[in-house]
Amino acid sequence: METDGALIEQSVRGRADAFVEVVRRHEVAVHGFLARRAGQQAADDLLGEVWVRAFAARGGYDPGYAGARPWLYGIARNVLRAYWRSRPDPSTAAEEAVDPWDDVVDRLDSAAQARELTSALRALPAPERDVLLLVAWEQLSPAEVAAVLGVPQGTVRSRLHRARAALRPVLASSREN
Repeated sequence: METDGALIEQSVRGRADAFVEVVRRHEVAVHGFLARRAGQQAADDLLGEVWVRAFAARGGYDPGYAGARPWLYGIARNVLRAYWRSRPDPSTAAEEAVDPWDDVVDRLDSAAQARELTSALRALPAPERDVLLLVAWEQLSPAEVAAVLGVPQGTVRSRLHRARAALRPVLASSREN
């Protein structure tokens, strides 16, 4: 099986169907990334914009990177930023977002604890929250998160540490209750 990097390179050289394979491989993950941050309906609308931007930017992709998911999440993140800036009340975007992992919600003892955790996540500084969600929800490694955010790996690790430390008391209190 060809790597994403090889397929993108082929696409740049005129084989447009090669990019279709990259889309097929990552559309579910990218859509989930968008839905968890902006809601299902917005994700449906934004996904097309991610693919348009990725296709337009594919000439700048380094085919040495076998997997394109971090690159695509970086594009999706920029699409989300533009979406949130265009909204009259950007704070409502986070309220519309859904977590499709129902089994995670089932493990929470009550709606109050879920609200506490959501509140704690929202209270995190945006850079720390971005790192935590990319690691926890998107299952990216710190190296991949660094590529998505365009920051050094050490920065990612320190942001992840601070985010986990900030959430630890909230999670501990929810276990006690």
